[in-house]
Amino acid sequence: MMGVFTAIIAVMAQIIIPMPYGVPMTLQTLAIPLAGIMLGAKKGAVTALLYVLVGAVGVPVFAGFNGGLGAVFGPTGGFLMSFPLLAYAAGYGAEKNNMFWLYGGLAFGVVLNYLCGVIYFSLYTSNDLITSFMACVLLFIPTDILKIIIAGLFGMRIRNLLLHRSIEKAN
Repeated sequence: MMGVFTAIIAVMAQIIIPMPYGVPMTLQTLAIPLAGIMLGAKKGAVTALLYVLVGAVGVPVFAGFNGGLGAVFGPTGGFLMSFPLLAYAAGYGAEKNNMFWLYGGLAFGVVLNYLCGVIYFSLYTSNDLITSFMACVLLFIPTDILKIIIAGLFGMRIRNLLLHRSIEKAN
């Protein structure tokens, strides 16, 4: 399942919506928390790490079919490097099997992703944090709220279906 989700993340990364300032919006930030929700915190984080490592060695799995260390350590590298944290937070919330924890975990994961991405972008570009926040985060907040809602609704439903099927097979 971890390999399947790594592939899903790679495919969803290719669904790109160009945004101002050169940082595209992709659906990988929907796939990452879904991996955490469906696989659990630890396996979701490992899956996200596997995705980043596959891209780091040059496989073109990142947005725009990019890959390599240049992508990982480029201006958006902080976002990529924080994907395991995002998946872990979403999975941790899902494991509590409570909507408050789920959405709290999703929101916390997105905030961690923003923090890592903005700080890294700021250091990479020598921009101040406010400029970096404006360039990398501000425009994405509405769509990320939508992604949080979608991930929470569909992720938990699919997780519960998978758990019930595995229980039925075990019996």
